[in-house]
Amino acid sequence: MRVVVASSNPVKRRAALEAVRISFGDDDIEVRAIEVDPGVPAQPFGDDETLKGARNRVEAARRAEPDADLWVAVEGGVVEREGMLEAMAWAVVVGSADESGQLRRGESRTATFTLPEEIAALVRSGVELGEASDRVLGRANTKHTTGTVGPLTGGVIDRCAYYAHALVLALIPLRHPAYRFSPA
Repeated sequence: MRVVVASSNPVKRRAALEAVRISFGDDDIEVRAIEVDPGVPAQPFGDDETLKGARNRVEAARRAEPDADLWVAVEGGVVEREGMLEAMAWAVVVGSADESGQLRRGESRTATFTLPEEIAALVRSGVELGEASDRVLGRANTKHTTGTVGPLTGGVIDRCAYYAHALVLALIPLRHPAYRFSPA
């Protein structure tokens, strides 16, 4: 199976590989990570902007690598809720066309977690979440390793696992082609 991940971030690549392996029970997977423009700010705010970034990424990957079997995108974002800033991400997957020529696709959102106000204040001021987390938590390059979720959970959940669960859920329509799922 040829999978194209719409990001050069190694965490997103690993999460996609893990999700596809788990979902399809297949170890013969070739994963290619490519950098694409999500068409949203580097730090998306809100569900709509974050989902738009994931959808844009997956479509850009399909245009760049049209011969793949599966295209995967994850876009991390933040949402305001009752004065708190929460982190989350959207996962979008697109698979090859079904017998009617319709592309099979799935979308899922991660769980959310509340950011400490020290990080939230930086993000609200325009600093990307990964950079804000590095500054406040005294880490380096969390965006490409544990993510913000890693240090905040004491390593119980890292960014790869956080994304992989959402990707497994997004893959449900592709795992069950006999069922109809509403178009995204």
